[in-house]
Amino acid sequence: MEAYFDNSATTRCGEKAKDMMVRALVEDYGNPSSLHGKGMEGEQYIREAREKISRTLKVKESELIFTSGGTESNNLAIIGGAMANRRSGMHLITTRIEHPAVLAPMKYLEEQGFSVTYLDVDGDGILSLEELAEAVTDETILVSIMYVNNEIGAVEPIAEAAEIIKRKNPNALFHVDAIQAYGKYMIRPGKLGIDLMSVSGHKIHGPKGSGFLYVKEKTKLKPVIYGGGQQKNLRSGTENVPGIAGLGQAAQDIYESFEEKQAHLFALKEAFVEGLRGESWAHINGKTGRESAPHIVSLSVDGVRSEVLLHALEDRQIYVSAGSACSSNKPAPSVTLQAIGIGRKYLDSTVRVSFSPDNTFEEVEYCLANLKELVPMLQRYTRH
Repeated sequence: MEAYFDNSATTRCGEKAKDMMVRALVEDYGNPSSLHGKGMEGEQYIREAREKISRTLKVKESELIFTSGGTESNNLAIIGGAMANRRSGMHLITTRIEHPAVLAPMKYLEEQGFSVTYLDVDGDGILSLEELAEAVTDETILVSIMYVNNEIGAVEPIAEAAEIIKRKNPNALFHVDAIQAYGKYMIRPGKLGIDLMSVSGHKIHGPKGSGFLYVKEKTKLKPVIYGGGQQKNLRSGTENVPGIAGLGQAAQDIYESFEEKQAHLFALKEAFVEGLRGESWAHINGKTGRESAPHIVSLSVDGVRSEVLLHALEDRQIYVSAGSACSSNKPAPSVTLQAIGIGRKYLDSTVRVSFSPDNTFEEVEYCLANLKELVPMLQRYTRH
């Protein structure tokens, strides 16, 4: 049996999305900027993708900018938002547990003269709304908070954060990295008070190299890519029509029978966590109930390095991640695990198990059985 539990790193591309992409690649392959019929065929794919995605968010089609994925979306939102609004202030706010695609642009902006406040989180990875309120000033121009943490599944209080930000400084932009949340939650940016929101295609059974940024109407943003002026001058470059087409189809598909899919994810997670109850070597990081993300479990294992456990499971065709696989294949201490204070001995002994609607309870049982067999054996090996 094969059990793929690294869905927070990437998901298998859906069949409908794949078929849509192939058609755009080999049949309707025109450049969407061309004025002839072939070009109009390419443009039609983009229009249809905008329509499909906008329906899932209840936003205007014109508020979507297609990108190459979550990293570009985050960079456009943070760097573009900061540069466009720097005359109003030079202060930014984020948390210590953000993805590198948020933290790295923040570091870059610090080098450009901006000041950044990094908010702490508690042992479950949740930010303090009181600290956020204290941090927002008249100089604050942008706040970036992830919806779901990619390593431990912590769900941040987005609506409450937005209310605080807008009350303290109505002109400050609120950016949300929703890369691990889109497709797992019903998200309404307008109701939540979100100005900018990043999404990646390959987390929702769409193609790699695809994504979008929601940009609330009238939000000031400077581009980070210059050229032919496509997408209202905010993201130049010939659009990746096959990727956009596949992304639009994946977005539509992930929200079909959404409640059933979400319930299935929660059930898989609960079965996995319950199956480890009573195992003295197993330590779950963060919350595990319905207040956490439905698809992510962070598991620390006594006395076994994460890479050792990962490869032992791989030998049984079980695939998990050593922390987050989104930044690099070079191991480095997790900023999230350090921020929640799990202790040094678990920093290199933690794996992430992440589910998709395609996973089954049989796969969960298979993984649990192998964990219970492998961990004691690996612990004995490590002691020697």
